[in-house]
Amino acid sequence: MYKIALSIISLFIIVALSGCAGFGGGSVQDESGQAIRVDQIPAQEDLPKFSAEAAREGMPQGWSFYRIAPYKKNTVYRLENYQGRTVLSASSKTSASGLAVKLNPKKATNLWLQWEWKALSAMPEADNNEGYRDDAPLRILVAFDGNKSKLPLKEKMNFEMANLISGQEMPYATLMYIWSGKSPVDSVITNAHTSRIKMIVVDSGWDNLGQWHKHQRDLSADYKRAYGETPGDVIGIALLTDTDNTKSETRAFYGDIELVRKPIK
Repeated sequence: MYKIALSIISLFIIVALSGCAGFGGGSVQDESGQAIRVDQIPAQEDLPKFSAEAAREGMPQGWSFYRIAPYKKNTVYRLENYQGRTVLSASSKTSASGLAVKLNPKKATNLWLQWEWKALSAMPEADNNEGYRDDAPLRILVAFDGNKSKLPLKEKMNFEMANLISGQEMPYATLMYIWSGKSPVDSVITNAHTSRIKMIVVDSGWDNLGQWHKHQRDLSADYKRAYGETPGDVIGIALLTDTDNTKSETRAFYGDIELVRKPIK
């Protein structure tokens, strides 16, 4: 069975490979489930806030839903009034799908990603170091632009195959912040099939379930640590809750996700 995380960032699709090698086509959809042309989705200047909306069914304003593959079940996302504010809930049962925002290019220098999230249930079988068990209750992905011509031949071939299968290009590089079941906090995990996707563990284990965890990350510093070079522009943000590999289920909450430009000290 193929494990394919198809995340819409950059031209609104990034192919992230986990588990058995392979690519698969994803699709962007509107609230009614109709397919949308990627080039028709406008880029946004800022990330829309979940807290600015009322609790309701349907897609949060400014976010697009994406399917991983036709044979994958969809994770259910909805806006909920939780502890006095609107947050995004994710309910996953052997499923994998996500939400994404296409952004106008932003310089990564002094750009920080801030968010909070909460996991409610353990996933004891999940292990992000093993492709066939690579699931997570919470993930946030950041896509970066860059010069693809300097990449090794293997990565260029990966990019070409992704383009042929999905009809879209992979971003030059992706950082994926995750809640991991087993890997220690601050671990950097390289995707098994492409070095252009790096996972950074920001929460680990199941001892602190049911608590809000707040994070802020220096995108430029994290990128330099993961890739050993200066980052290009940030071009998209996505989130993903998936349990398809471990055939498990989980429930989690995402609070507002923000990009903040901090002054140089």
